[in-house]
Amino acid sequence: MKKAIYPGSFDPVTYGHLDIIRRAASIFDEITVSVLNNRGKSPLFSVSERVNILKEVTKDLPNVTVDSFDGLLVDHAIKSGADVVIRGLRAITDFEYELQLAQTNRKLCEKVDTVFLTTSLDYAYLSSSTVKEVASYGGDISKFVPQYVADQIYYKFKKGE
Repeated sequence: MKKAIYPGSFDPVTYGHLDIIRRAASIFDEITVSVLNNRGKSPLFSVSERVNILKEVTKDLPNVTVDSFDGLLVDHAIKSGADVVIRGLRAITDFEYELQLAQTNRKLCEKVDTVFLTTSLDYAYLSSSTVKEVASYGGDISKFVPQYVADQIYYKFKKGE
């Protein structure tokens, strides 16, 4: 049984992320989407909120689970029983950074490999930062995120007023 982990901030999860999750779920027996608790960032959503949002938008995928972690990704991968890390690539600029991470992770733990999936062209331009910026100005984000996610984002921005 091949188990993979798809780590990220997911602040918020976008259609680009969901594209990668769905495609990875069709390739691997089990996928764990792992929300990184990155103390170096000021996220819109807490880790538990991001986990709950991801659970909601992936509930139709029986082989996908969602959790969170902090610390080294390879340690979390081993702890969760995954031997593959999934990373999405939007552009060539992503590749350089992701390749360095993959090589570093491989040095830290030879048991964990990285598989890169290129994002669908429909979402190659999309980032969580763009979604938040458009939403912060009251723009329509329905083409970027599922309605459930959009509702959560708009609520956060409205609550902050």
